[in-house]
Amino acid sequence: MTRGVAEVDLSAIAANLDVVAERAGDAQVMAVVKADAYGHGMLPVSRAARAHGVPWLGVALPAEALALRADGDAGRVLAWLWTPGDPDVDACVAQGIDLSVSTTWALAEVAAAARRHGTSARVHVKVDTGLSRNGAGPAEWPDVLAAVAQAGAEGAVDVVALWTHFADADTPGAGSVAAQRTRFADAVAEAAAAGLRPDLQHLSNSGGLWAHPDLRAGLVRIGIAMYGLTPAPALGTGADLGLVPAMTLRSALANTKAVEPGTGVSYGHTWSTRAATTLGLVPLGYADGIPRAGSDRVEVAVAGQRHRCVGRVAMDQFVVDLGRDAAEAGTPVVLFGPGYSGEPTADDWAHAMGTIGYEIVTRIGPRVPRAYVGGAA
Repeated sequence: MTRGVAEVDLSAIAANLDVVAERAGDAQVMAVVKADAYGHGMLPVSRAARAHGVPWLGVALPAEALALRADGDAGRVLAWLWTPGDPDVDACVAQGIDLSVSTTWALAEVAAAARRHGTSARVHVKVDTGLSRNGAGPAEWPDVLAAVAQAGAEGAVDVVALWTHFADADTPGAGSVAAQRTRFADAVAEAAAAGLRPDLQHLSNSGGLWAHPDLRAGLVRIGIAMYGLTPAPALGTGADLGLVPAMTLRSALANTKAVEPGTGVSYGHTWSTRAATTLGLVPLGYADGIPRAGSDRVEVAVAGQRHRCVGRVAMDQFVVDLGRDAAEAGTPVVLFGPGYSGEPTADDWAHAMGTIGYEIVTRIGPRVPRAYVGGAA
């Protein structure tokens, strides 16, 4: 095998979408495939989601949306993040891609593109209800509404939806969610007073679907749950939620060596052997997306047995303590997977490093090829 491969199970993604659809009820589902589908591969995952009947795809960047169109995707796609003058915005309008607007400058650019192409741009108007990132805040909201209403009257834009994003949707009972919900209701009322009454609203993400099911509205944006990982530890593991991790990161030992007690391992000798042992070399490192923060913390499965990473993770490799287990170069290693055979999951790695599963899978880089199994693979 190559020194590493990220195996993506499209059947697991389909099964996770079934779980999501059951919880979503009458709400439409948007499969969020930004950041190369959280490291799983945007185009294969998007095809699998479409084949499973998902009506919406969501991406952050206009360039990501255009890549979907170039791959032949003709369905509804929403892109929501860009800076002034991004040339891809014009192409998105020309190709019927929905765009989020939350500032007057963004609205002006989208409307100008629509006029150039003799079309009406589909826009989702975003309100900042408390996350303090993108979205129009209370001070800007009246001006944004007025600009959108004017552009709509001219036929330059078609207002598809009003939307927002919660700061703490994955925490049951979070007080900020109630406050943001109230602010969103007020913003919707203000929009209606300005003559904007789109049929669609969307507020909720993966965490909200479990922690606050009453916030489903007309559409739910599903990211991490589609990939089989938990939105937050407070909700339980992915398995607790009925989800199946879709990515298995595989490698094989590149070397093994018997060492004596007191042998320092890797840069800085942050870890030394306490007894005679065997060390195994895994040929993946932080250039491949293995977090350096996993040094001395994460475990991997070598020939089905768990062993801990010891010493610092380097750019291209890290070391595991094999103890008395027999192994040789070429012995299979599973860094993380669904956990069915006792191997760690990406959520296990996240817990060990004090981060989230999103980061673990998304950062697996392009030096690691993807292989697809299940579904249409």
